[in-house]
Amino acid sequence: MTRALPRGKGASELSPMAPRPKKDAAPRRLNRAVGAAEALGRVLDPVLRKRGFASRDILTHWPAMAPPPYDKVALPDRLAWPRGARGAEGATLYLRCVPGHALALSHEAGPIAAAVNRYFGYFLVGAVRLSAEPFTPHSGVDDDTPREVSPAVRAEVEHRLAPVADDGLRDALRRLGHGVLGQSRK
Repeated sequence: MTRALPRGKGASELSPMAPRPKKDAAPRRLNRAVGAAEALGRVLDPVLRKRGFASRDILTHWPAMAPPPYDKVALPDRLAWPRGARGAEGATLYLRCVPGHALALSHEAGPIAAAVNRYFGYFLVGAVRLSAEPFTPHSGVDDDTPREVSPAVRAEVEHRLAPVADDGLRDALRRLGHGVLGQSRK
């Protein structure tokens, strides 16, 4: 036996559950200025959750928690939780490391796990293993060696700095001019 719906009311209006948002709906606007950290957090957090991290803390504070030299030659890749009772044995932390340090890192797994647990203040990591993905330290850092500046750029900078009387200011502006004009005319 079916119950008739009141006139003008659909089944969704009578349902006690809230309707699900559509997947292709436009992103929700905040109507306020959002900082870069908050905007990046909204993008990074779901990706990090898929890798087993509840937050960005283990990645952002890795140099502070890892014992030397592993703070510079290794980086957390993912955190694998055991099936069943979560947290009973602790998670397995997979680290990317420089190939020359892989053997030493595998022998120092216990102290690394203890350092991470000490940083967080509770038993988080039960084991440390090596990840298959390679890691190269400081791969995104540009070299800060001074570039050679052409004589034409030097002459133009000196011409523009002629009215400046203060020696310290003139030296700072000269370095700035060489950097800006030297890069733009490559």
